Amino acid sequence: MKHSKVRDHIVATASTLFYEKGYNLTGINEIIKEAGIAKATLYNHFPSKEDICIAYLQFKNDTFTKDIRDFVYKASPGKDRIYALFDFLTVFFDQKDFNGCWCLNTYSEMPKENETVRIEIQKQKNNFIHFIKDLVIENCNQNSEQANEMLAKKIYLLYEGGISESKLHQNAWPIEASLSLCKKIIE
Repeated sequence: MKHSKVRDHIVATASTLFYEKGYNLTGINEIIKEAGIAKATLYNHFPSKEDICIAYLQFKNDTFTKDIRDFVYKASPGKDRIYALFDFLTVFFDQKDFNGCWCLNTYSEMPKENETVRIEIQKQKNNFIHFIKDLVIENCNQNSEQANEMLAKKIYLLYEGGISESKLHQNAWPIEASLSLCKKIIE
């Protein structure tokens, strides 16, 4: 297998395990076994478990970013495109392997001092806020940079609350409530 394919295989394997079981409950030996590789092969690609974690977060974010963009831009322009964020979240919740937000799950297992993981997650979350802000500007411009930024952050908080609480309650009502609140703040 080529170097990049082996790396991708390790990341995909670790991603499944980290998302299903959690970062702390997934050991290096389990990743090696599930990936069907030698320990030296894993360490040739990733010097530490934290390096695998960063690759996992980036892999999940790249997939999420593509999927949500594709989904949202299929909706009609205007407010429906913003509401599509929550429709996407409902589809995500309905998947059999739904386990909430991989970023928040991972961060909740990290010591506060782990800046590397925190900074990666903050970068991803800030990029998501920027995506939402672009949607706001394109679909319900508030006529000021500050107002667009604030609306995007409110929608982001509703989205994040919807995903976190739907995991906790194992029910879609938090997503539905978040969408309802989103409609109230936009209209």
